[in-house]
Formats: sequence, structure tokens, C-alpha cells
Amino acid sequence: MKKYEIKKWLKKLRPLKNWQLFLILVPLLFVSVELLRRDHIRMVELRDAVLAADEDEDTEKITSNLEALRDFTFSNVVINVVDDNGGQCITFGTGPFYLEHLYIRAALTALSEAELSFDSDTNPNGNVYGAASAICQPLAIQNGWSWNNPNYVNCMLDEIAKYPSMDDEIKDNIIAKIPSTELYRYDFASPIWAPTLTGFVLLLDLIIIVVIFIRIFVWIFLKIAIRFV
Repeated sequence: MKKYEIKKWLKKLRPLKNWQLFLILVPLLFVSVELLRRDHIRMVELRDAVLAADEDEDTEKITSNLEALRDFTFSNVVINVVDDNGGQCITFGTGPFYLEHLYIRAALTALSEAELSFDSDTNPNGNVYGAASAICQPLAIQNGWSWNNPNYVNCMLDEIAKYPSMDDEIKDNIIAKIPSTELYRYDFASPIWAPTLTGFVLLLDLIIIVVIFIRIFVWIFLKIAIRFV
């Protein structure tokens, strides 16, 4: 490339000033942050509605609110800060949350079904459920635990597990009936980009940033090249 051609390219780049691009970029970044904040707040509102329905034991609302939360998260850019082994990390989506009350109801129902499945004669220890209740119910009254408090459920399970001579069939029945906590754990992931107002503003930010870096790189390259022509 000849020297006059390099100067010609430098002149073409001059009308597009980097400071002008920065003037456009800065307010756009503030707009992006505000839009992301609003999307995050909306996600939190929908997630809180799910947890409130769970606390109210309203299964229909839990289902409908979960669907609304899932649909919103799947179709919007939702940035969230979640706890990760004692620290915090940024993720796209709701982050993990649990339907604690729904799980406790299912666990208590499973315990009741297991109790009805076997009478006291099938276990050499007698009625282990009655024995566990005799220990856990006073503790519940003393500590103010309600019937659906996780401390009460854990107390019952711990007391039942203290009987090593229980028939394996009974143990297997109890284990099979108690649902896994993972069934009540949700974590909806958000796309990194979505065709929404927030998404298009973020895309415009990215384009401007890329253009600025390309201009800087080309400018440096041409400045270096002109010294060797």
C-alpha cells in the first residue's frame, strides 16, 4: 500500500470520531442498565408470587404463577446475583428456589401413607410412627413448630431412622414414598439475548463498542504502517 493511499484511509476514518461514539454509548449504557433492572424486578415479583402461593398452599396458583415466571424468564434477558458456596455469582435466570411448603405437605402425606401401609405387628419395635410422634410432638409444642414445619418433618424422619431392626421392606417403603427435594427445586435459565427492547439496546451497545475497538485497531495499524512506507 502506498503512502498516499494510507493517508487517504486515515482521512476517511477521521469524520467518525471516537468521542462522538462514546457520547452515544454512555447514555445507551445507562438505558441498558435501567432496562435490565426492570426485567430483574419483574422476575423477582413473579418468583415471589410463586413462593406466596406455595405458602398459601394454593396448588392452582402455584402452577399458573410458575408458568408465568417460566415464560417471562425464557423470553427476556434476566441477570441475577445468586449465592454460590458462600459467595455470590452472576447468572442469567431466576437462580434456584424451592417450594418448601409443597414439599413438606408431600413428605407428611408420604409418612402418613407409610404408617397406614404397615401395622405395628410387622415391626419388632412396635409402632415406630407412634414412638416418633411421642418424641417430636412435645418438641413441636415446645418450639412452636406447626405440623408443616420442616423441623417437625426432619424430627420424625430422624426418629424413625433410629430403629435399625426395622424390616427392610418398611424402610424401602418409607424411602420410596418420601419425595426427593429436587422435584421441588426450580431454576429457570434466561437467554443471553432476546428480541425485546432490552435485547436490542444491548445489541446496539455491543455494535458501538465493537466499532470503537475496530477503529482504534485500524488507526493504530495505519499509523504503524505509514512509518514503514
